[in-house]
Amino acid sequence: MHSSAIFLIEFGAIILGLGLLGRLAGRLQFSPIPLYLLAGLAFGEGGLLPLGASEEFVAIGAEIGVILLLLMLGLEYTASDLVSNLKTQYPAGLVDMTLNALPGAALALLMGWGPVAAVVLAGVTWISSSGVIAKVLGDLGRLGNRETPVILSILVLEDLAMAVYLPIITALLAGVSLAAGSVTLAIALGVAGLVLFVAVRYGRVISRFVSSDDPEKLLLVVLGLTLLVAGIAQQLQVSAAVGAFLVGIALSGEVAEGAHNLLAPLRDLFAAVFFVFFGLHTDPQSIPPVILPALGLAVVTVLTKIATGWWAARRAGISVKGRWRAGGTLVARGEFSIVIAGLAVTAGIEPQLGPLATAYVLVLVVLGPLTARYTEPIAMRLAGRGTPSPDGLLAQRGTPAAETLEPMEDSGRDR
Repeated sequence: MHSSAIFLIEFGAIILGLGLLGRLAGRLQFSPIPLYLLAGLAFGEGGLLPLGASEEFVAIGAEIGVILLLLMLGLEYTASDLVSNLKTQYPAGLVDMTLNALPGAALALLMGWGPVAAVVLAGVTWISSSGVIAKVLGDLGRLGNRETPVILSILVLEDLAMAVYLPIITALLAGVSLAAGSVTLAIALGVAGLVLFVAVRYGRVISRFVSSDDPEKLLLVVLGLTLLVAGIAQQLQVSAAVGAFLVGIALSGEVAEGAHNLLAPLRDLFAAVFFVFFGLHTDPQSIPPVILPALGLAVVTVLTKIATGWWAARRAGISVKGRWRAGGTLVARGEFSIVIAGLAVTAGIEPQLGPLATAYVLVLVVLGPLTARYTEPIAMRLAGRGTPSPDGLLAQRGTPAAETLEPMEDSGRDR
């Protein structure tokens, strides 16, 4: 009875604290993710007041948080969206992977962490934060800009790549043989391909089966189906997160919209718990030794993400200003970098990897909204000191810049 009371006090304090931190972040107009991580650092191993009674429940909540993050991400896209983006934007995806995964892999090898840690850190530096970027685009009123579909296409390709990358990481961290790892990857690719095919051909049938006018029944069916598929995927060593992502893709129309509205509060709650859980398992004293490598990696990958967005926007025919905006918007890392690092921390492959990933994400989740806002004006001011660009000459003659000629609507999922 006493332990139950302690658990309720601890967990209640955690949830209350997260709510207050979220409100503070909202007033300061930036992502609450760094505050959640700092809260975990304060109350975890080596922190000010380590938690005990609620740790096991927080661990389960963190796992549900990852599943809900990927489910909600899948609900944002239809299978046809993914197929279309894969066909038209794959060169941008390859450039994104090359420029942003290599710095992480190179740093891990330079620090002597080995090839498995290199693959993990490559993923940490590669994947942008869809949640932070979507919020920034809305806050800055850029959902209708011409460069926004380019940004969203890169995020979609990164999300789709996760369906292949996570099973690879899971197999590597489990230490399975090359043959077993190949089987795991083949299963993951086969399942992903099958789900995409079924979603394209029979998505409406699946949605009708899941659909319900009663919000309670819809919530229970979608959440139950997601947890069931995630568990089966994990049993097959494919990754629970990938299973949840595929469930989200398979749902469409009113079902996807209804499920999104019902699950959003749960996603926010358990995602916050996940970030706290990651912080709980990172000793604050382990961060100072890796702060310089984390800052160096952050600087390099800010530049590579800006270059990625600039190149992709240029390929799409966006003007110079729009190219800089696209690059600056892609800088933020967040939830998926922590998810990837969390897998490595759980497996215990490299003690310093978790602290470095924490410091890296803390820097870029704060810096990302700033680069989204200021990269374009700074670049234009610096360019103005030299030879005027074609867009600058047009602006001087009173001609609207290319990105303002054809404003586009938000290219979100068609519901």
